[in-house]
Amino acid sequence: MKGSHIHLAAVTSVSLVALTLLPSAANAGGFYLQEQSVKAAGRAFSGEVADEGADSLWWNPAAVANIEQNEVYIGVSTILPSAKVRDNDTVIIRPGQPAAAVGGNPLAKDPIETGILPSGAVAMRLTDRLVAGLAVSAPFSFTTDYDADSWVRYTADKSKLRTIDIQPSLAIAATDWLRLGVAANIEYSDATLTNALPNLAAALPDGEQRLEGNGWDLGWSAGAQVHTGPATLGVSYKSSVKHTLAGRVETSGLLGPLAPANGTIDADASFRTPWQLIMGGRFKASDRLTLNAQAVRVGWNEFDAIRLGDPINQAIPENYRNTWSFAGGLDYVVNPEWTVRAGVQHDQTPTRDGERDARVPDSDRWNFAAGTSYDVSSRFTIDAAINYISFEDAPIDRVTAAYPGTAAQTPIIVDGVIEDTSAIVLAIGGRFRF
Repeated sequence: MKGSHIHLAAVTSVSLVALTLLPSAANAGGFYLQEQSVKAAGRAFSGEVADEGADSLWWNPAAVANIEQNEVYIGVSTILPSAKVRDNDTVIIRPGQPAAAVGGNPLAKDPIETGILPSGAVAMRLTDRLVAGLAVSAPFSFTTDYDADSWVRYTADKSKLRTIDIQPSLAIAATDWLRLGVAANIEYSDATLTNALPNLAAALPDGEQRLEGNGWDLGWSAGAQVHTGPATLGVSYKSSVKHTLAGRVETSGLLGPLAPANGTIDADASFRTPWQLIMGGRFKASDRLTLNAQAVRVGWNEFDAIRLGDPINQAIPENYRNTWSFAGGLDYVVNPEWTVRAGVQHDQTPTRDGERDARVPDSDRWNFAAGTSYDVSSRFTIDAAINYISFEDAPIDRVTAAYPGTAAQTPIIVDGVIEDTSAIVLAIGGRFRF
């Protein structure tokens, strides 16, 4: 049994769970954070593809084609998650030994850390019909932190992902009723992920594997809006982005026959984020009331595998499914300065039963929202919103193995559940016109 073979097998086992790069109690399924506008959060993201203004640029680059003044939007969301990840009967099978309980603390409380998510955008009029925009957001960012003695330690320990999406765009009012827009999505990703590795004897302390990587990648967006009478219809498409992380894997703490696997190797990994097809509309039912609806088809099947380069050269299947998100909401003008809004959203998880692990405690969810805007002056509006997200209970049941394909192969048969999961999101922001 050669040490280099064990080393690569250990890398493969950690990559299976570590490079999934998935958050958990976010406001949308999988590893997508949709908190890119405070006004949008107030109505559960129900009409953004058909709305106008710099704060809608993430959903539709055509959103600024007909603005009358230059605009700047700045916002921040605080995500306050709560969850329990509980062991039912997870077992580990070391070589030549019978299956045994994985041990460790059988209940992980609130492993998903509180998150602060900023967003911003600017739109500048170039001509009466042509507008340049720029949106900056962090659509794939999260931190999870399990205790070192948690029952999930072999499949998840600490995870940190930060992305920055820079979206320059151009929008044109092609006619009095048709607006068009295109954008590039320039994304920087930085990840640090760890998990424990079992030694061959249960009495020995665990080893550890740590992966770090980062990279710049590129995608695109395009959209259109139709304005006719009291109704506005919008549609946009955001492409999948192929991410390539250049980084390294550090392995430490392995003892006995596994000790040659300790060390550091350089390794690249690539995966794809999903495409999004966003469709929606807004209808001005009266001088005060506007109704909003939005549907999003998310192409999570792009996240079919994690592909590892030299010296590993393997593709690890992920098998995510495409999903739908549906939202409805309203805006109500109380007086010329004050608007209130509310909405509800249902979002599917792309994870599947039988393939969900503790690093991805994701499930279908409902999002209930309320918000408000107040015009402090003709040039400045302040927005605020609150969301309550309720997650369904779901199994944690993805089978994995340390050192696969070697004599040291150690299966971990995961049997757990995520339960009592929810999140509160508080958001505040401002819109400036000049």
